[in-house]
This record gives sequence, C-alpha cells and structure tokens, in this order.
Amino acid sequence: MTQTPKNIAIIGSGLVGSLLAIYLRKKGHEVTVFDRRPDIRTIKFSGRSINLAMSNRGWRSLKQVGLEERIKEIAIPLDKRAMHVNDKPVYFQKYGKEGEAIWSISRGILNKKMIDLAEEAGTEFRFNEKVWDVDLPEAKIYTGETEKSKWKEYQYDVIFGCDGAFSRVRHKMQRRSRFDYSQDFIDVGYKELTIPANEDGTHKLDKNSFHIWPRGKFMLIAMPNIDGSFTCTLFLPFEGEVSFESITTEEAARKFFGTYFPNVKKDIENLSQDFFKNPTSAMVTMKCYPWTYWDKVALVGDSAHAIVPFYGQGMNAGFEDIYVLNELMDTHGDNWATIFEKYQKERKPNADAIAELSYRNFVEMSSKTADPKFLLQKKIEKWFSAKHPDKWIPIYSRVTFSERPYAEALAIGDEQEAIMQEVLKMPNIEKDWESKEVEGKILELLGDS
Repeated sequence: MTQTPKNIAIIGSGLVGSLLAIYLRKKGHEVTVFDRRPDIRTIKFSGRSINLAMSNRGWRSLKQVGLEERIKEIAIPLDKRAMHVNDKPVYFQKYGKEGEAIWSISRGILNKKMIDLAEEAGTEFRFNEKVWDVDLPEAKIYTGETEKSKWKEYQYDVIFGCDGAFSRVRHKMQRRSRFDYSQDFIDVGYKELTIPANEDGTHKLDKNSFHIWPRGKFMLIAMPNIDGSFTCTLFLPFEGEVSFESITTEEAARKFFGTYFPNVKKDIENLSQDFFKNPTSAMVTMKCYPWTYWDKVALVGDSAHAIVPFYGQGMNAGFEDIYVLNELMDTHGDNWATIFEKYQKERKPNADAIAELSYRNFVEMSSKTADPKFLLQKKIEKWFSAKHPDKWIPIYSRVTFSERPYAEALAIGDEQEAIMQEVLKMPNIEKDWESKEVEGKILELLGDS
C-alpha cells in the first residue's frame, strides 16, 4: 500500500536515524534529520565506541533498501570466538554452522557511510541544531543554541525520536501521565583501546575472530577493522580492587595489562596511553512504554530500548525496528495511528527479551567462557544440534543467525538451559557426552518440555 508523502523530522543522525531516513525517502516522504552534534564526517571520532557486530537482523534491514553489499565492503566476517585464557594456548569456538558469521564494523566508519547514503537518497541533515522541546500533539519541534536563547519552531506531520538512550524526545513523552520508564546502570564501565596494524598493514591477531580475554569480573575484547587495526574494549568495574578507580598511573596501567593480558605485551605501551586518553563510559539498560504518541511521534532504537552491548544486538535491534515499521507502513498505508500502535505492541516484548539476553551474555562472556563445565555444555549442544537440527537450535544462533522474535529465543533458550542442567548431572558425562544415552536423555526431556 502506498503512502501520501508527509513532512517528517528525525531527531538523531546516528545509525538508526540515518537508516530510517533512507526507508522514509524510498516511500516518498520529505525527511529532515536534526542533530545537536557536528557532522561526524568532519571530525575525528570520539574514542567512545565498541565495534559493531552486524548479524542477520541488521543485514535483512539493509538488504530491504539495497544496501547490504555496499556495507559489506567496510565489514569483516567473524565466524568464531578466539579465547585468550592465561596459561593456555588460544582456542577457538565456532559461532554457528559453516558460513554463519557476525560482521565487525567500525561504528564511526559505518555512521559516516549511512549519512552519505541518506543524503544520496535526498535527506536534509541539520547538524549543530539542538532540539530543546517537542510539542507532541502538534508535532512541532523547537531548536536553539541554548535553552535560554530564542528558539526556532518547526512544524512536521510526524516526528521520530532516534536520539539514543538519553533521548530528548522521550524526555518530553515521560512527562505525560502513565508513561512507564526505568533505567538500570551496571557497575561495570568500558573504555575503548586500540591494537594497531602491523607495519605492512596486516592484523596482529586472527582477523576473522572475535577475541575475548575473559577474566571473571572483567574482560577485554577485540574486533578487527579493515585498516588492519583492532578496536579493543576493556570492560572493568568502576570501583574495587581491580577497577578503573584503582588504575591511576601509566605504570599501574602497564602492570595491569602485563598481569592479566600477557599476550598483548608488545602493545602495552599503546594500550596504556589509550587508557588515559579515552573516556570511561557507563552502560545502561533503559526501558519505557508507550513508544508512540497517537499518530504523531514514535521512538525508534535506543531511545525506546537501550541495552548493554554484550550480545552485539543494539544496532541490529534498532534496524529491526525500522524493518517492522516499514512492513506496517506497507500494510496500513496512511493510517499512522494503527502503524504506531502495532509497531510498539510487536516490538516491546522483543526489546525486553534482548535486554535480558544481553545482560546474561555479559556473565557468560566474562566468566563462563573459561569454565570447563560451560564449555562441555556448549559441545553437547553443538553435537546434538548437528544430529537433530530440527529439534535444537542453540540460543546464540536463534538471536544472531535468525530473524525469529527475540522473545521466542529467550523462552526456548530457558527451556534448553533447564534440559542441559539435567544432562550435565548424568554419570560420567565428561567422558560419555557423545553417547546414545545422552542423545536419548535430551530427546526424552524435549518431549517433556
């Protein structure tokens, strides 16, 4: 169903705002994107980033508007985890079946590319223009240099808030009666670090792996970039014995990296300098409802459902919001009230599910990935799944290599976890995990679940 062209404002020029602009332009709408920040194509990126992991949901959303191949040019496929456990050789864990991979992309490079593509599609961007207020019933926005300066008023037909976890659009919606809102910070922060390329431009670590140094209450990860470098992220408690608070000098930073991450010794000088040069950032889970106001305003991406980054699904979930919105526009045409109502009802349970899964994955990545019992469980799951692909899809694959709802992945994942806990209690499971008895036990438990 076609739509009558509307005059639409998007607040926020990040990944979700830029992709939404492309979708709306393809539908024939006039689109203006406002951002309080300068154009990131003209400045050095901030050093406050975690590389993105594009997976099936994100690719599907890009493919819908013909951008999949153009974005793959700036991405690197990762088909496995590389586990760096002290006193052991590096070992690898395949993510999924042959050919299944997540794709590492620099946030800065992707965001610049998406703005270019949105401009190519006819979007107008207004950078350095901060939105101070939104009139929800009238779909008006007010911008100005400061809160006290004279404001400009803009009238639109529809407004989308794509302005992140601390959204100005959502802030206005929060003042309305019966608006549910919660935010939950974890006591772990993160800091971006870099492992530069070799002198010949090649990668110092395996370039098709997601590298993890699990250390219990903290961890380091590294994801490759197309220039041969790795963007690393150190996740560390804010306070405590080993924490951001406790590392106050470059000497202390060098000692920290040398003690806990000995196989990055040759890059310690660079990592230690980055440690003090780059900011320490917090991570928040943010939930709210409703996400829309009548047929005038809707929240998309982090402004509706910010999550911690441990499943690599923040961008993918935001892109999937847009994919669902687009399907609803195709179905319901000019009935924006129905589009918005169905959008929030469909997406909210899935946003809550991926928030829960993302938090759980932090526990898994930082501590369980080095636990022999956990590794055995993963081996059994992979073995059983290969024998019975119609009966068992591991939860990671359900989230990452599927487009089925996140809420379904969470529910089935909980059932599978309960089954595996029973299987791990079987006698001699460490030796006999590939036996007919184990296969029969899982089939029996699946019949009960």
